[in-house]
Amino acid sequence: MAKAKKTKSILTEESYTFLKNYINNPSPTGFESSGQKLWLEYLKPYVDSHFTDPYGSAVGVINPAAAFKVVIEAHADEISWFINYISPDGLIYLKRNGGVDHQIAPAKRVLIHGKKGTVKAVFGWPAIHTRMSNNDGKETPPKVDNLFLDCGARNKKEVEALGIHIGAVATYEEGYEELAYDYLIGRAFDNRIGGFMIAEVARLLKANRKKLPFGLYVVNAVQEEIGLRGAEMIARRIKPDIAIITDVTHDTSTPMINKIIEGECACGKGPSLAFGPAVHNKLLDVVQNTATKNKIPVQLRTVSRSTGTDTDSFAYANDGCPSVLISIPLRYMHTTVEMLHKDDVENTIKLMYETLLTLSPKTNLSYF
Repeated sequence: MAKAKKTKSILTEESYTFLKNYINNPSPTGFESSGQKLWLEYLKPYVDSHFTDPYGSAVGVINPAAAFKVVIEAHADEISWFINYISPDGLIYLKRNGGVDHQIAPAKRVLIHGKKGTVKAVFGWPAIHTRMSNNDGKETPPKVDNLFLDCGARNKKEVEALGIHIGAVATYEEGYEELAYDYLIGRAFDNRIGGFMIAEVARLLKANRKKLPFGLYVVNAVQEEIGLRGAEMIARRIKPDIAIITDVTHDTSTPMINKIIEGECACGKGPSLAFGPAVHNKLLDVVQNTATKNKIPVQLRTVSRSTGTDTDSFAYANDGCPSVLISIPLRYMHTTVEMLHKDDVENTIKLMYETLLTLSPKTNLSYF
């Protein structure tokens, strides 16, 4: 039987070069500006105008004079660590900045972003020989209060001489890599991949000379990882009529994940559409119908009180904004080896793109 011919990619070599640079650039929560500058520079050729807000959310606009406004949105920030205490012997103790996972930290390399630039350091951890020699035979698990960074300094003065200070931020060093069978791994695909995808939607609209009957706001919001704060601010400013949010969701096909609780979702099988109170049912119908019409595979999941994404901020902003969440499956979320599939990236971009071509100010989203 002949092997199915793979369709031509909608992504270019320049697209992937941008993605690699964007992933490799640190953008910790509250300190996203360098990543936002990279993103805006890539986006500018594909939009008519752009702006930023006081906390760093960045927006590109197509048809800025239009009264009807549609948002496509992702968040720009990544989880990280704050420097919280420097001991007399030069070891550095930490506090979370977002939902960073303490269990993966031991023996990781990090970059500390201090006043004199970037300083390399490592999460120190006792060797297995010393851990197993404890009298009770029990190993001490990693916890926030026993994790520490070692930058090579011998005392507090030497740490401070490197420009490291209380409140400086540390990010993991790992970056973008390609694996076999069209998988990508990297730190902070949550949710830098979303910023990449919405920028690609804008690029495709420009490349294909599509004219939209509304203003399109391409939004890369800050501070999602600590409570959706950037989206909350920018939603009030834009006052959109429709919002399409993209973020990551869990691939539940790997070990130690209970599908009865988490649902069924796997990389390579298409974007995931969420059902939940913040998701507007009629807008979700539009997205599902668009996927069916364009033969874009999708997966379904449910959320409870909230989506846990910027969807919640947009949905409940102002007088209410019909919002929908299109997620890309991701393995090993909030680790340094977040893993996703190229097919899902392309299909998520296609679904947002085709949905935009379906919408107009006359699209009836009323429940009544």
